[in-house]
Amino acid sequence: PGAVDIGDSGPVARVDQDVVAWVAAVAPSARRVASVCVGAHVLAAAGLLDGKTATTHWSTAAQLAADHPAVRVDPDPIFVRSGKVWTGAGISACMDLALALVAEDLGEELALAVARQLVVYLKRQGGQSQFSVPLSSPPTTRRDIDELRAYITDHLGDDLSAAALAARMCLSERHFARVFRQETGTTPGTYVEAARVEAARRLLESTDQPLEEVAAGSGLGSVETLHRALRKQIGTTPAAYRRRFRIAG
Repeated sequence: PGAVDIGDSGPVARVDQDVVAWVAAVAPSARRVASVCVGAHVLAAAGLLDGKTATTHWSTAAQLAADHPAVRVDPDPIFVRSGKVWTGAGISACMDLALALVAEDLGEELALAVARQLVVYLKRQGGQSQFSVPLSSPPTTRRDIDELRAYITDHLGDDLSAAALAARMCLSERHFARVFRQETGTTPGTYVEAARVEAARRLLESTDQPLEEVAAGSGLGSVETLHRALRKQIGTTPAAYRRRFRIAG
């Protein structure tokens, strides 16, 4: 587990050198090592993350990358496995990490039973983003834009072109695009694509559906579009993403 101090610019991960020394001493004999939230900074200071991909809470990811350039910091997933070292994004995300450890040792069925016992709503796979697309930008000053974002999430397979969304808002396409960017910080097209990629990632993580079905179910339409969108958004292919994050049932 980690801890933070609150600085002028926000949370700063605390790294206790006595703890670092202890971790460095015992880790070689451990079958597995896992960090909770900003505990990744302790693992990095102990040299356990050099050359590996790791995550941490989004608020200290930049600090981790700056302090430890030999670590490939990915601030997006809720947890990451790199060999025998696991890193988690935050307190609740580390419940998912712990369930993944149970699944690795004793199978997915038992891990789901544990999740039910803990009254955890859903056992999430590691590739899930720390922020879903609707949470990536705060509530807007316009209720109609917030309602539109909810509509997009629930209708990913529909026509979500700028023209169709503008018509739904009863605005000209040009005015709609300006209002949407002002309220969300992005264009309608970029927002829709990000929402569809998020849905595709969930399907890749939690199902064995063929890529054609993943593309259709996420609203991306074709396998070619699925490939292009994942390359653009997260820098990988659907197959590579599935190999990394899919935990078979």
